[in-house]
Amino acid sequence: MNEIWTERYRPKGLKDVVGQKNITDRLQSYVESRNMPHLLFTGPAGTGKTTCALALARELYGEGWKGNVMELNASDERGIEVVRGKIKEFARTAPLSGADFKIIFMDEADSLTSEAQAALRRTMEKYSKICRFILSCNYSSKIIDPIQSRCAIFRFRPLTAEDVETYLQTIIDAEGVDIDNEALQGLVHVARGDMRRAVNSLQVAASMGKKIDIDAIYQTTGMANPEIVKEILETALDGNFVLARNKLDDTMIEFGLSGQDIIRQIHSSFFDLSITDAEKVRLVDKTGEIEFRIVEGSNERIQLEALLAYLVMIGGSKR
Repeated sequence: MNEIWTERYRPKGLKDVVGQKNITDRLQSYVESRNMPHLLFTGPAGTGKTTCALALARELYGEGWKGNVMELNASDERGIEVVRGKIKEFARTAPLSGADFKIIFMDEADSLTSEAQAALRRTMEKYSKICRFILSCNYSSKIIDPIQSRCAIFRFRPLTAEDVETYLQTIIDAEGVDIDNEALQGLVHVARGDMRRAVNSLQVAASMGKKIDIDAIYQTTGMANPEIVKEILETALDGNFVLARNKLDDTMIEFGLSGQDIIRQIHSSFFDLSITDAEKVRLVDKTGEIEFRIVEGSNERIQLEALLAYLVMIGGSKR
């Protein structure tokens, strides 16, 4: 792969951003007024936070936008020295090309230490006339209140299935990818609102050099086919514990799944089973307990087999 498709097809302007129209309309008003406050972008991964920040900078500054923008990843540079050194040095210098202010974009700002955030608060206030901050994070609760109160907050939501499918189809047409419709729907399912995951999964599958089918999608994304997971659960509900256990082992080996990976897919499949809501509630409660035990270090094989045994008992109560 000579180039990552998520970079090649990154929207150049706010109007090209997919699935966040309410946010891009608000950001466009800042472009038109040539002014903006400090911004805080928060939401799940792959929903367009970084893309919106860079598209906003492009539209504000034009082709020379890089001279007025500093992009940092706070997960790499998260200490107070970065705020006191690199950030403060950039914030105190005058904007280039007649711009009114510069932009410091800090990705994954929720990784900043509390000391760094406290220092950043003062820097944001002191140099606000010539520098604006855009902070991006997955969890706004990890950003201290004094910083949140200085920012206009934008909450990004996961992209809809229709938005993901439309954008993937654009890339498929441009790259000449040979993919069947079932595989495309599988990609949308795997993405779960994360456009970056969808595009990267498509590129990995396309690099295999053959027509992409549903099996190729699930093998390259490290997820089991939901139909196989559902079949395992139904086998257990029918009372065939040994067969269900064997199918689970084969699935984990074939797709290279850990206990935490498969437990999440099992949880999602409960709602497709033909059992009562009360039984689904009991299963979800049991699954939460087993997932916690796996995370805490219990033997994942024993815990997964315990879940299958619980399914057998639920199925047995109906027979």
